[in-house]
Amino acid sequence: MRSGDVELCVAELGERGRPTVVLVHGYPDSKEVWSLVAARLADRFHVVLYDVRGHGGSTAPEPLRGGFTLDRLTDDFLAVADAVSPRRPVHLVGHDWGSVQSWEFVTVGRTKGRIASFTSLSGPSLDHFGHWLRKRRDRPTPRHAAQLLGQGAKSWYVYAFHTPLLPELAWRGPVGRHWPQILRRLEKVPPGGGYPAPTLGEDAAHGVWLYRDNVRARLRAPREDAYAHAPVQLITPTRDTYLSERLYDDLDRWVPRLVRRSLPAGHWVPRTHPDRLASWIGDFVSLVESGEDAVRAPAGSPYADRFGGRLVLVTGAASGIGRATAEAFAEAGARVVCVDVDAEGAARTAGTARLVGAPEAWSETVDVGDEQAMEKLALKVAAEYGIVDVVVNNAGIGLAGDFLDTTAEDFRQVLDVNLWGVIHGCRVFGRQMADRGEGGHIVNIASAAAFQPSRALPVYSTSKAAVLMLSQCLRAELAGKRIGVTAICPGFVNTGITTSARHTGVTKEEQQRRRTRSARLYARRNYSPEKVAEAVLRAVAENKAVVPVTPEARGLLLLSRFAPKAQRVLARWDPKL
Repeated sequence: MRSGDVELCVAELGERGRPTVVLVHGYPDSKEVWSLVAARLADRFHVVLYDVRGHGGSTAPEPLRGGFTLDRLTDDFLAVADAVSPRRPVHLVGHDWGSVQSWEFVTVGRTKGRIASFTSLSGPSLDHFGHWLRKRRDRPTPRHAAQLLGQGAKSWYVYAFHTPLLPELAWRGPVGRHWPQILRRLEKVPPGGGYPAPTLGEDAAHGVWLYRDNVRARLRAPREDAYAHAPVQLITPTRDTYLSERLYDDLDRWVPRLVRRSLPAGHWVPRTHPDRLASWIGDFVSLVESGEDAVRAPAGSPYADRFGGRLVLVTGAASGIGRATAEAFAEAGARVVCVDVDAEGAARTAGTARLVGAPEAWSETVDVGDEQAMEKLALKVAAEYGIVDVVVNNAGIGLAGDFLDTTAEDFRQVLDVNLWGVIHGCRVFGRQMADRGEGGHIVNIASAAAFQPSRALPVYSTSKAAVLMLSQCLRAELAGKRIGVTAICPGFVNTGITTSARHTGVTKEEQQRRRTRSARLYARRNYSPEKVAEAVLRAVAENKAVVPVTPEARGLLLLSRFAPKAQRVLARWDPKL
């Protein structure tokens, strides 16, 4: 395909007539960087990849100087878009320099109407970056100074690329030869799939002119009208070696319709996280195709950029903490699987989740204490919805009464749900997370009873103490696989567990009286499950290990650490209900 002074190499996958997704690669890559993502999108969309001028199968301009300006790159994009989708706007996706130039495409007037949406990965607009620098230069607060120094250190390679001849010699020599090994070691990029392309050395030598032709000039005089004229999805890798997350702090100023997502990954996400990327791109394109007014960041949640589009599974979701947690993740834009032995309750929670913001929500009926049922659930979820990003093992039942009045069957019933349900959830979903290799998070709902013994709750406290220890053991084991594990330890929370908990050694009438009395006390305390749900989201976002929730839970944890004798005295207290 001809574009001005160069020939562009273009590849197409999927059927024409479907929405067109154009994938633009970065530096020092060629279109092969997108091969894994493109293959996953091709069954739903018409996918187009092209080699940027001077890369892969596309020819280089002559001379190189001045041949890689953003104006020239915009000409190339329009030539491709007009050829592959002449009558419909395309959905644009860019990574690294593919994203940098795509920001130009989506903010200049001559492309208006040709772009339906834009997904940006690891590449800011040079105009937005220029204004970001000016703001921090003109207001040199300690925070702004730290941000400037931090990004300056990350941008060391930009300075190097402005050095005459040396970058070209390095890429055509040792750096180009060892680049696949460097990617594997530093970025965990798996080999294969034709990536990197055999033309890597020449591609990188040509591509340094992307920096030389554009960076200094645009950062010195950024455009004042660089507003996006299409919806934008920003995906920010939180472990990007080259770009600070703070670069996008002011992006809402420039993008009226913005959806933010974050990913615990390095720079080369098209190769390390193709499943996640294809899912987010596909969902965003489908959302825009259904009507642009629907494109907005989920409202009401400070965690929308962290959990938007993630797949979250919550057990015990029919009521209480489980229902509140499922709804909180839904408000943050997560896709939610609501699991409970109560089919109607799980379905109600899933319906509410869709109403409050979940792009998708489903209900599943499972007894978490049934190992085979949990294994079947994990297989079904993976096949129909995907690998979960967060699993919340919340299902639990209560049992109160003296140990000597507790039968072996009583013990088994509580441990099957409170402990074995957690074990099954950790095992089946944790294994899927580990095999996927993209990290994840496991949340186990324990209790303040996990670290405060009580003569009134021997079975319940035992089950929750085991959950706490299991969580801490798993956290140590799974840290190397980037899977976080958190134990949430609530205190007195106003949930329905008080009305369903069994009391051993008493008549049915006395059991009902104690349930009613307990429910009244918890209602008077009135600590809502929504507050626990908020603690769950915060714990996952910050990767916390043990989170006591409620003041009494925090106090009991401190007592267990610093005054164990007083704790043992407190354990003898027998509350009269």
